[in-house]
Amino acid sequence: MSIKFGTDGWRAIMAEDFTFANVRMVAYAIAKYVKDAQKASKGVVIGYDTRFLSDKFAETCARVLLGADIKVLLMERDAPTPVTAFTAVKRNTAGAIMLTASHNPPYYNGMKFIPEYGGPASPQITAQIESNLQTIMPNEKILEKSIEKGIAEKMLEKIDPSEDYFEKITSLIDFETIKKAKLAVAFDPIYGTGRNYVDALLSRNQISVRVIHNMRDPLFGGGMPEPSVEYLSQLISIVKDNKLALGLATDGDADRFGVVDSLGVFLTPNQLISIIFLHLIKRRKFQGAVVRTVATTHLIDKIAEKFDIPVHETPVGFKYICEKMLSENIIIGGEESGGLSILGHIPEKDGILANLLACEVAAIENKPLSVVYKNLLDEFGEVYTDRINIHLKNDEQKNSIMHKLKVDPPSFIMNVKVNSINDVDGYKFLLKDGSWVLVRASGTEPVLRIYIEGTSKDMLRKLQKFAEDIQK
Repeated sequence: MSIKFGTDGWRAIMAEDFTFANVRMVAYAIAKYVKDAQKASKGVVIGYDTRFLSDKFAETCARVLLGADIKVLLMERDAPTPVTAFTAVKRNTAGAIMLTASHNPPYYNGMKFIPEYGGPASPQITAQIESNLQTIMPNEKILEKSIEKGIAEKMLEKIDPSEDYFEKITSLIDFETIKKAKLAVAFDPIYGTGRNYVDALLSRNQISVRVIHNMRDPLFGGGMPEPSVEYLSQLISIVKDNKLALGLATDGDADRFGVVDSLGVFLTPNQLISIIFLHLIKRRKFQGAVVRTVATTHLIDKIAEKFDIPVHETPVGFKYICEKMLSENIIIGGEESGGLSILGHIPEKDGILANLLACEVAAIENKPLSVVYKNLLDEFGEVYTDRINIHLKNDEQKNSIMHKLKVDPPSFIMNVKVNSINDVDGYKFLLKDGSWVLVRASGTEPVLRIYIEGTSKDMLRKLQKFAEDIQK
């Protein structure tokens, strides 16, 4: 089997491709990377989520690293990806291994390497790990050392990183203002690693929080560990029935966020990133640039233009946002799929941070976030976004459509002139009226992912039809 790293590590179906043997090989490839970089003495953090066998996969990784004479800092319990990434930086290690499939279905698991800077591995680092995988011989013996021996030799330390992380988040969030506003919120970790993080930070700052689904369940209650509106019906009901200020949610490994306002309105990541961006500029006086992926709303650009803030556009994937955050002061980095980080934090998406920033905005604005967003549109102009997945018969059909868009791109879309085409990641058609369409091909299945943004509801409907008709 060919183990291939995607936009954020390796993910596969458990018992099919995600097996102990393959996890062992990936851990060995990571160990070789760490040793080649002469960072073995710094050690590696190992974290894991609430999925079936994630803790055992983490122990397998630990035994392989110990066998390679690399010190291991193993989480005592399941931990969020942003906490694992932060711990790698805080403890000055060579990086971290995280066992998670994030928001994917319960039968998936995944594994990724987080370098010492606390963000997604760069394409260059990922390529080196993949190259190491190719050099592992079929009969090569991968040495392992027991957890017990690692502890006895002081090469393995079991850690609880929560207090260090709480201290960091407390430096980034205005809890005093949230407390004074007397917000009452609900939180749904969706049976994932966000439990005892979002709620703990709120509770210790005397902020009322009601928690649901706060136990480990590898089946995620029979649903998906994804904080999107279709999986948050109970949270929405609790907020409305109890007249709470906000409903907060995190995905399986707590790197993505979901937020519901006091009216029960779900805020999309595009909306919340825009709200928080403006908040950081106006209220917190942050200075620097902003970075978004090619699929993320241009409302960010409109806000940035008013305040003379540079905008960086990257391919899809937080690893590209991370690169910008490492090279200059970035006020906020965001992607439409539900990831953000801010100046002063690690260059990794953090759903815990995003939820608490939403609380800060709600406390200061003293109105529903959907009203805050409407006011933002009144000031900067209307935008309406959507994402449509077009399922095709086969890869040949997918490749044919993408080829046609490359060699014979449309001059007009729904009778509006195409001003320019951006091919940084797929094909993005920027229209004369400010609307745009991005067409990206899935790398793993015969699917086209089409992102659209219209400057009116009517234009959004037209672009939705264009997307649905693209296979005709």
